[in-house]
Amino acid sequence: MDEHNPPGGPSANADTPFSIIGIAASAGGLMALTEVLAALPADLPVPVVVVQHLDPRHRSLMAEILGRRTPLQVRQAEEGDRLEAGTVYIAPPDYHLLVNGGGTLSLSQSKLVHFVRPSADLLFESMAASYADRAIAVVLTGSGKDGSLGVEGVKKMGGTVIAQEVASAQFAGMPAAAIETGSVDFVLRLDEIAAALITLVTGGKVA
Repeated sequence: MDEHNPPGGPSANADTPFSIIGIAASAGGLMALTEVLAALPADLPVPVVVVQHLDPRHRSLMAEILGRRTPLQVRQAEEGDRLEAGTVYIAPPDYHLLVNGGGTLSLSQSKLVHFVRPSADLLFESMAASYADRAIAVVLTGSGKDGSLGVEGVKKMGGTVIAQEVASAQFAGMPAAAIETGSVDFVLRLDEIAAALITLVTGGKVA
């Protein structure tokens, strides 16, 4: 780890107990992400990194769409991006998104994981390795099991894991698989997740 760039990068807020929020979604994810991100404040003291499974054959407009619906800055992640608080970084289609301990992002076209690229598992595992107990992983609606191995990694390193309540998920596969690992700290309705994230990053306790 670069001693001059501790986890969270130069813009990280030392007053928050967390350095990063990672969110994963698949089918039904645009609506779910919109609801969560729209309820987060522009001065959120940590960056947010997002893996949404997208069709690799088409240019993604997700950053533009979400950017119109949240006070946060939203951008498609690029190789070497330095994480900034109050900014959302979206994994580009067909690239894994990885977080580095020095507060930067890497993109990779290494093999598919659980038949998908980008992979929530790889994002969460990189967060666990780089940020340990200062990482928050969130699993939203989606089919399949992507994210379930990653949340185990985050939990093992002392991080915090949130899963969308299956009943409020358009597609139950991903949140159900995460919950089944036993590594989820909070199972919340979609409309409860943003408030929980704000509470966590400002040092409060989620009920």
